[in-house]
Amino acid sequence: MDSGDISWILISSALVMLMTPGLAFFYGGLVRRKNVLSIVMQSFIAMAVVGVIWVLWGYSLAFGSDIMGIIGGLEWFALNDVGLEPAPLAPTIPHLAFMVYQGMFAIITPALITGAFADRMRFRSYLFFIVLWSTFVYSPIAHWVWGGGWLSSLGALDFAGGTVVHISAGMAALMTVFILGKRKGYGEYSMTPHNIPLIVLGTALLWFGWFGFNAGSALGANETAVLAFVTTNTAAATGTLPWLMIDWSHKGTPSLIGAATGAVAGLVAITPAAGFVTVQAALAIGFGASIICYAAIQLKNRFHLDDALDVWGVHGVGGIWGAIATGIFATGVGLIAGNLTQLSVQVVSVIATMTYSVVATWLILKAIDSIMGLRVSPEEEAIGLDISLHLEEAYAR
Repeated sequence: MDSGDISWILISSALVMLMTPGLAFFYGGLVRRKNVLSIVMQSFIAMAVVGVIWVLWGYSLAFGSDIMGIIGGLEWFALNDVGLEPAPLAPTIPHLAFMVYQGMFAIITPALITGAFADRMRFRSYLFFIVLWSTFVYSPIAHWVWGGGWLSSLGALDFAGGTVVHISAGMAALMTVFILGKRKGYGEYSMTPHNIPLIVLGTALLWFGWFGFNAGSALGANETAVLAFVTTNTAAATGTLPWLMIDWSHKGTPSLIGAATGAVAGLVAITPAAGFVTVQAALAIGFGASIICYAAIQLKNRFHLDDALDVWGVHGVGGIWGAIATGIFATGVGLIAGNLTQLSVQVVSVIATMTYSVVATWLILKAIDSIMGLRVSPEEEAIGLDISLHLEEAYAR
């Protein structure tokens, strides 16, 4: 094993962990002040709930011995036989280091979904949702792509989670919007973000943590990590500028929220491609993400879908573009290199992930709704979830 690789993976694990509080700040700033603690709580508690699930069974289901290309076995239940020996998929680092790094991805993925149903879901129902979703959606898809499952056998490329994380979460978010319905008063009065500096703080933490998300996925302190680091920063920067310009043209003023959203869109889109493409390709991917995700949000608004914090438009659509762009720009194997097969495989992986996430999320939400209900009462929603669910307030009166 290599001490440099071990150090980099531990640092990257910490960076990815920091992304979940960063997401909490980002989402917290975007909601109204009466719901800020509620959505911060949803991100924070995911670190605890999914952190335990990953140790008990999530890691084994995602990376255990392959069962028919669909799911991993349970031989590593409760981390049985997962210790300081070399990791099967990363022999220069301990198995425990690989496990905890992958666990940070498992934590943030269901937390991403919360932005879609902000202000509406019961906290108890949310706890059951993340347990079931992490087990029956995230772990199988992670196995398909990274754990030796059927998409891996096809040759699907997903360097750091474009399909596993962003498409799965984005499509699940869209399904929660359909199931839970619109917020009370949606379209009738303004629901503008309550704290823009908090949004920018969250964006900065996400951008910072994304270096561990993408460059850490090289699973070592090596040349691929360097490439992924630079392509990540390049796509984020490139995603910011077109969004700013479009917003400026569309609304008449440059928007700080728009710039922050464009940066996140660029980061999402480069995630599946980061270690597979050139820096020049990252420019194109970031630029394309800004245009495509902006258009997706306008489409959502036209259809009056209450995806409160645009999870589908940024993560779902951004992840789809990134996965397809990987099939176009991947060095040596993409469409630009003359290989149509890779692009076809990427399209298959996108369709499979979208379909499975939508269907499985629908089943999970319907089951929870039938047992305990999903949505807070109209009175609780009007008061705000901070008071009605948690008896706490973010700001002193």
